[in-house]
Amino acid sequence: MKSPVHHLEAKRKVREEAILLTLKRLDFLTRNQIQAIQNLKSDRNAQRVLKQMEEYLSVIRDGEFVYYLNAAGRALVNCDKVRKSTGNIQHNIMRNHIYIAFGCPESWRNEMRIRSEGATKKENVTCVADALFKQGDVYVIVEVDNTQTMKKNQAKIERYRILRQRGSFGMMAPKFVWITNSEHRREELRKLSGGMNTQVFTTSDFTA
Repeated sequence: MKSPVHHLEAKRKVREEAILLTLKRLDFLTRNQIQAIQNLKSDRNAQRVLKQMEEYLSVIRDGEFVYYLNAAGRALVNCDKVRKSTGNIQHNIMRNHIYIAFGCPESWRNEMRIRSEGATKKENVTCVADALFKQGDVYVIVEVDNTQTMKKNQAKIERYRILRQRGSFGMMAPKFVWITNSEHRREELRKLSGGMNTQVFTTSDFTA
């Protein structure tokens, strides 16, 4: 008969692997986000768990503690992508809010290219969604409005309109989910997205 200590150790290994695999998928996570995804309950428990994993993790302070895989962590979960602390971390953190809010979809994929070929090369249309997942038969496109201009957002929305008209998302019209930093930008994105199934969040919806 296996001892209670053995069971606890096995449980810890499973939990640690789940955290490492989540970081492999999402690149960067705050402690609060790891706590929410892995149901670590109290802040103290989350701190303890992540302290035990420090040999596999790098951590920086960007307003709050942000974790990502170091070389040992990447090796453990067979991850080739090297994260750097100089990257656009806030972009990732904002995107993670949507991942958690929609129940951590299994179909979630980051940085998905959507392409439609026109009659000529000039009429080809491509968009790279910040993330994409499915709700039933409906594709949900996730976009993060962090540092880009509203003019660039407008151009991307217009490309999405063309892709939708061409049936690039299948029979069902897609849903668009944005996350931005202010109420003003939320309203601007809503106006630009008129006639499309669009939901716009601000970071304060998740951090207030």
